[in-house]
Amino acid sequence: MEIKIYDSELKVMEALWREGDLTAGQLVKIMKTETGWNPNTTYTVIGKLIDKRAIERFEPKFGCKAIVTKEQVRQQEATELIGKLYDSSARVFLSAFLSGNKLSNAEIEELKQLVEKLR
Repeated sequence: MEIKIYDSELKVMEALWREGDLTAGQLVKIMKTETGWNPNTTYTVIGKLIDKRAIERFEPKFGCKAIVTKEQVRQQEATELIGKLYDSSARVFLSAFLSGNKLSNAEIEELKQLVEKLR
């Protein structure tokens, strides 16, 4: 999956991931409340996501369903970030990230378990 989801598109995706399938009208109301967007903006973003095959449209009432999962988008964004800023090195990324953050003992244990699964 190589779909670039921009920040505005991510707002619509977040609503679909959180709420499940919604009609375009429901998305318009949610985006108005959460972002202040007018209906045309929401419909434009929905159209872009349909074109990218991140969501699919179904009837009745212009229903919208997320095709791409949140985890897929997270993985894509992480891969792009590590590639762009850390020369595609997960080790360099983790070193930079962890050196600037204090982790709890529980978080350290979780990371150890993740590393062990990779062996």
